[in-house]
Amino acid sequence: MKLVIDAGNTNIVFAVHDGARWRGTWRIATDAQRTSDEYGVWLTVLLDRAGIAAGGIDGAVIGTVVPAALYHLRRLCRDWFSLEPLIARAELDWGFAIEMDNPAEIGADRLLNALAAHHGYGGPLIVIDFGTATTFDVVNGNGAYVGGVIAPGINLSVEALHQAAARLPRIGIGRPQLVIGKSTIPAMRSGIYWGYVGLVEGLIARIEADFGAPMKTIATGGLAPLIAEGTSRIEHTDPDLTLEGLRLLALRNPAPVLRPREAEHE
Repeated sequence: MKLVIDAGNTNIVFAVHDGARWRGTWRIATDAQRTSDEYGVWLTVLLDRAGIAAGGIDGAVIGTVVPAALYHLRRLCRDWFSLEPLIARAELDWGFAIEMDNPAEIGADRLLNALAAHHGYGGPLIVIDFGTATTFDVVNGNGAYVGGVIAPGINLSVEALHQAAARLPRIGIGRPQLVIGKSTIPAMRSGIYWGYVGLVEGLIARIEADFGAPMKTIATGGLAPLIAEGTSRIEHTDPDLTLEGLRLLALRNPAPVLRPREAEHE
């Protein structure tokens, strides 16, 4: 069984795959100061509740956009599972070309989404990830990663609106039935929701025009289903896309060899 860890800016997702299916998926808030022992105690309790023996974990892979969290996640794998984790990096064998000026600067999550989306849906395609940032990643018919777009995330925009405008409250995100709001909160909700739907539709159209062909559109991230309700331009939503990318990456690359205490001076 493989331990798969996706460390994002907001949450870290831990999952276990037994070679045929996902046996369990668990989330915890991202905190770069959380130690490997804290992760270990928390995770082993959850594994036990799911009927998964920690000794049955025979491989681990980590993808992170939070470098400060990597040390403790790596120590978790070494100290609690006696495994050296594979770390998702641009220089690994992805099975596709990365057609960027500087591949090393691309967030691992974006490459992982591209890998899983092309494997599952074919191409050419656009992957939209509604995370802390809203990212659009473009994959051609051969699976090559050819670039993308980065926009502020929905929750980030909501918080910025509240912080910058003294009389505007912090609001939840939902789909308004009417675009025209009759008071402040409905007007804000409409602006956030339908504004992001417009952003999605507009960028998909511009990406397709730039690319020169129609493209499939796959969305992931917690808000993907909600935004997909408001537009026909999102064809599929896939909440496990990044996890699946990590699993596929681990299949393509040899497992690192654990060398005792090698990380003490990293």
